[in-house]
Amino acid sequence: MAVTSSPQHDERHDERTQEAASWQTVSRVVFPTTDADMTMPLYAIEWTRPVLSDDVVNAFADFYSLDFDAMNEAELRRLLNANRRTPANTSSAVFTVDGRDAVTVHAGRHASFCTYFNAFPASYWRRWTRVAAVRFTADVRGAGVLQLMRSTGRGLIHPVREVRVDATDAPSTVSVDITMDGLLDGGFFWFDAKADIDAELHVAHAQWAVPQSARREAEVRPFSIAIATFNRAPYCLRQLRAIAADANVRARLDTIYCTDQGTDHVCDQPGFADVSTELGEQLTYIQQANLGGSGGFSRGMFETLKASRSAYTMLLDDDAISEPESIIRAVQFADYCTTPTIVGGGMLHLDNRTVMYAQGERFDKTEVRMFPCVGAEYNHDYAQFPLRDCPKLHRRFDADFNGWWLCLIPTAVMEEIGLSLPAFIKFDDIEYGLRAKEHGYATVSLPGVAVWHQAWHDKDPGRSWEEYFNNRNRWVCALLHIDRPKWQMFYQMAYGDANLGLRLVYSGVKLRHLALRDVMRGPQYMVDALPTALATARRERQGFSDSDTRANLTDFPQAESEYEPQGRPKSRKRVQRECFGAVFESLTTHRDGTADKRPQRAIAAKDATWRAFRGATSVLVTSADGNSAAWCRRDNALFRTQFTRGLFLSKEFFKRWDRLAADYKAADLGSVAMWERIFRG
Repeated sequence: MAVTSSPQHDERHDERTQEAASWQTVSRVVFPTTDADMTMPLYAIEWTRPVLSDDVVNAFADFYSLDFDAMNEAELRRLLNANRRTPANTSSAVFTVDGRDAVTVHAGRHASFCTYFNAFPASYWRRWTRVAAVRFTADVRGAGVLQLMRSTGRGLIHPVREVRVDATDAPSTVSVDITMDGLLDGGFFWFDAKADIDAELHVAHAQWAVPQSARREAEVRPFSIAIATFNRAPYCLRQLRAIAADANVRARLDTIYCTDQGTDHVCDQPGFADVSTELGEQLTYIQQANLGGSGGFSRGMFETLKASRSAYTMLLDDDAISEPESIIRAVQFADYCTTPTIVGGGMLHLDNRTVMYAQGERFDKTEVRMFPCVGAEYNHDYAQFPLRDCPKLHRRFDADFNGWWLCLIPTAVMEEIGLSLPAFIKFDDIEYGLRAKEHGYATVSLPGVAVWHQAWHDKDPGRSWEEYFNNRNRWVCALLHIDRPKWQMFYQMAYGDANLGLRLVYSGVKLRHLALRDVMRGPQYMVDALPTALATARRERQGFSDSDTRANLTDFPQAESEYEPQGRPKSRKRVQRECFGAVFESLTTHRDGTADKRPQRAIAAKDATWRAFRGATSVLVTSADGNSAAWCRRDNALFRTQFTRGLFLSKEFFKRWDRLAADYKAADLGSVAMWERIFRG
């Protein structure tokens, strides 16, 4: 460790400058300059004493269930009070953000930077790179203490070094080297800052650097960004502005391939000309027919390969709000990976900025479904449970794929395995991650790398045309990456039909069957239908009561009653039995609501599960995004026909599995040559 004052122009300074040049900054400690009130817990929080729970050190703590019958009221209250939490404190009384990379901790206060965006993900660097040590540096002014900290994969916290700061007269520079040991299962590095009781502590330009000698390749090559957009012109323009304003990103950027597939063009937005001028040759604006997200992203990947300048292509959603530091972190991490590696980031909720939907996911080939990485969970709130107080988040999570809200793909990977499937939307990112894995290329979802994106709870694909692509591409993915179908797949198909049927979404059931039929038509049909599949899906779902949506509830007769969730919680087995009973009722009774004069029941989108529909002949239900409603009418005769049709199609699909799998694999749908033919029309 070295603590130095402002450098002087002498021989020792020249030596230090030369040594510093051999290190590269790969993670800067940054702070929000906009929306700070909604996002600050992701960057900095007040320090609090860590609490060590028994399960962190005792592997048997999770083995045994509690005997609630032996617990009295007083013991229950003590248990609840012991685990009561308050949101992380980010009050300006504790610290004040002075700029993008500067913060002041106020006199007598203590701040921690063991947060999502500012803790250094040391275990990921230990696992995927040759880096053996990292260097922390920061410019400090005032009086207090910087505490360099680290954690293990268990979440156990250890001090590394405590640096006394006494720089009230002139700024000083703090520098600490930390070796990369004890990190195989997980662990982060970070710093906490404590100001003296009678002085403030100012910290600026804090950053983590690694030896440049550990880079995979000596040459530093640029990267490209691919943005696919469809009638989200204002959002896309905001994304372009954010990139244009970040000097670190611009320094490595070759160009942004902005593929506009809509009718409301980004180039027609007020302010586009200014952004275009500012970016100059770093913006390549392309207009093409709507080929979905897979077509838009593949166009950016295709152009990157054709230009032969970039080492990577970063796929970035048009409507996501990016933390620009995430972009350069992903690129620099990829530079140091021992082999070409796909580097992705997490998805934070746009409507609740501190909630992380997922940081990488895995794919279950038995059920053909996505799950969180082993040990992880969906929808973690960093304001309620900050990183430093959540031991389970300190382990390293290994992913099978990363969502294409932000995902960096090396050119070497694209050259070997090709581009996206011509899937239009849905499952293209999952399939690509699995394809890369089968070719020996890992996907790393790096903590500290994320975007804010519209949350999935604002969407219900089963009640839209998206259900077609969700199912068609799911089963194409299965054919490409699963050797033999399991009985669970057949169950998933029947369950999907039943779930929609119990919610009276008969248009969704039809789209599921259409998707399965089209999969059995073979790979060439998937390519041929790429420009027309959306229109077909929209047309095929018409004529059902659930697809007849209106913008206002007053467009329908008033419902007789409003659904109120009730009932005691039940075990998973009892809930499953209840669900099977509801399916049996729908398949064996002749209830019909097609002639109802008014809805029997009104259901809010949040409560629109199968249980809310049980016993009603027709319901008025709002959409997940809150913009429309539909009067869904029960037709059990139709459901019987659809359910039987689904069983037949599933049986036929599995009968043809081997031939279909061989055909789809031989077609090489994601090849560069295939996409070149598609782009040429």
